[in-house]
Amino acid sequence: MHNLFEKVSDKEWKNDVHSLWVLTREYLPRLAAAIAASLLVSSINGAIAWLVKPALDNLFVEKHRTLLLFLPVGVFLLFVMRGMFDFINNFLMSSIGAKVVKSLRQDIYSKLLRLPMVFYARKSSGSIISRILNDIGVLEGQIAYVAKNFFVQSSTIIILAFVALYRRWDLALLSFAVIPLIVLVSDRLGKRMKKTSVATRNLISRVTEIVHETLAGIRVIKSFTMEEEMLRRNEHATANHYRNAMREVRINEFTSFLLEVIAGVGIAVILWYGSYLILNGRLPVGDFFSFVAAVLMIYTPMKRLSQANNYFQVIRASLGRIKEIFLLESEIQGKEKDIVVQGHIIYKDVSFRYAESGEDVLADINIEISPGETLAVVGYSGAGKSTFSDLLMGFWHNYSGTISVDGMEIRDYSLKWLRSHIGMVSQDIMLFDDTVGNNIRWGRPGASDEEIEKAAKAAYAHDFIMTMPKRYDTGIGERGVKLSGGQKQRIALARAILKNPKILILDEATSSLDSESEANIQKALEDFLPGRTTIIIAHRLSTLKNASRVIVMDKGGIVQQGAGEELVKVDGIYRNLYTKAMSSDNSV
Repeated sequence: MHNLFEKVSDKEWKNDVHSLWVLTREYLPRLAAAIAASLLVSSINGAIAWLVKPALDNLFVEKHRTLLLFLPVGVFLLFVMRGMFDFINNFLMSSIGAKVVKSLRQDIYSKLLRLPMVFYARKSSGSIISRILNDIGVLEGQIAYVAKNFFVQSSTIIILAFVALYRRWDLALLSFAVIPLIVLVSDRLGKRMKKTSVATRNLISRVTEIVHETLAGIRVIKSFTMEEEMLRRNEHATANHYRNAMREVRINEFTSFLLEVIAGVGIAVILWYGSYLILNGRLPVGDFFSFVAAVLMIYTPMKRLSQANNYFQVIRASLGRIKEIFLLESEIQGKEKDIVVQGHIIYKDVSFRYAESGEDVLADINIEISPGETLAVVGYSGAGKSTFSDLLMGFWHNYSGTISVDGMEIRDYSLKWLRSHIGMVSQDIMLFDDTVGNNIRWGRPGASDEEIEKAAKAAYAHDFIMTMPKRYDTGIGERGVKLSGGQKQRIALARAILKNPKILILDEATSSLDSESEANIQKALEDFLPGRTTIIIAHRLSTLKNASRVIVMDKGGIVQQGAGEELVKVDGIYRNLYTKAMSSDNSV
C-alpha cells in the first residue's frame, strides 16, 4: 500500500515545515495552480492600491468626466476577478488539505495494523482513536487555511510594499518600522499557542478515552450502578478540555488585539506625517492616498498571516502526536517460507516479562510439541498460560531463548505467513459488526457460501444460525452483541475450522458454553483436531479429554507434565484442579 510516510526519514520529520511539504508535494500540479491563483489575487490587490493615484488625479484634479463611467466598471471587474481567483485558490488548497487528510487516515490505520502488541499494551484505544479522529481532524480544518493565507497574504504584502515604496519611500520605511514588533508578537504568542494546543490535544484524548470505555463497558457500568461516577469523570475531562480550548481562543484573539494596536500606531504616525507633507506642498494628494491605500491593505494580510502562524502551531501540535505513531517500529518481519508446515514446536529456555512488570511472566520454559500432538496447558489464573500461546503467535518478540516451528525461530518468519498457519479461538471472542457469514469468512476471505456453511455445521453453529431472521446474512452488531456467549464461541470456532490451520490454539474456547453445547464442541473437535498440532488452554478439565499430554503451569514455569490420568495420582496443582472440578461445575 502506498504510504506517504515511507519516504520521510527521521531527520526530515524533525522539521515540521518539511513534513508538511512531504505531505503535499504529491499534489504539486494542484499546489502550483493554487499558488498561481494566489499570486493573481495579490496582483489585483496591488493594482487596486496603484490605481488610487491616477483615479484621484484624473477624476478630481483633472476632472475627466469619462473616468466617472469607466472607474466603477473597472473596479467592479477587478473585484470579480479577485473573487474568482480567490475561489480557485480556496478550492484547490482545500482539496489538497482533504487529500492529505485522506492519505493520513489511511496511512495511520495501515501503520496501526503493523505495530507490535507492546504498543497496544501501553496506549489506550481511546488515545489511539483520538489521534485518528481529533488530531487528523485538526489538520483537515487548518492545512487549507494556513497554506492559503501563507501564499496569498505573503505575496500581497510584498506587492503592496513595492507600491508603497514607489509612491513614497520615506513614508514606507516609517510604516515598516512596526513590522519587527509584529513579527516578535507573532513569534512569542505562536510558541505559547503550540504549547497550549499540545495540552488541548491531550485533554481531548482523555475525553475520547472515557467515551470509548463507556461504550465498551456499558454493561459493567450499569451492573455496578456507576453511571454517576462515569458522568463525574466525563464532566471533569470535558471541563479541563474546555478551559484549555478557551486558552487557545484567548491567545488567538489577543494576538489580533495587539496587532490592531500596533497597526493603529503605525497608521496614526503615517497620517500625521503625510498630512504635514501635504499641507506644506511637499506631497501630492494622489500619491498620499495611493500610499495610504497600499499600507492599509498591507496591515490586513499581516494580521491574517499572524493568525495563520497561530494555526500553524496548532497543526504542529497535532502533527507531532501523529508522527509519534509513524516513528514507531513496526512488527519485525522475517521471510515467507515455501514449505509445508508440519507443526513441530519447540520452546527452549524461554523467559518473558512485560515491560511494566518487575518479574518474569514466563521463566525457563522448555517443551517440545510433536506434529499432530494435542497439548493441554492448565494452571491457576495468572500462571502464564495465555502468554505461552501469545508468544507462539508472534505477539511479543522481546523474549529470551528460542521458539521454533519446524526447526526455524519464529522471529525469522514473516508474521503474516506464520499466523496464516495458526488458528486461534480465545475466551475473549472478537466478532465484527457484520453478518454471521462474513464473520466466519474471516477464516478464509475467498471461501464460498457452501464452505462457510460446512464450517458452521462442523462447529455446531448451523442450527442456531438458521433460526436467525436472515440466517447467514443476519447482522450481529458490534462485537456480536446480538449473540449469546456460547453462540459467539461457536462462530469463532467455525472461523478457525474454515481457516483449516496446521496449528490450532484453543484458549478457554469453551468457557462460555453450557454442558450440551460443550459436548457438541467436543464432538466437533474430535473430527477437526486429528493431524493438527493443538494447544488447549483451559480451566475446565472436561475440555482436556482430547489431549495426549498435559502441562501444568505455575508462576510462569512448568511444574508438572504428563498424561492427565497419571498427574491426578500425584499430589500437586493438577490434582487440586481435578478435585475442584469434580466437586463443582464451575471453572477453577
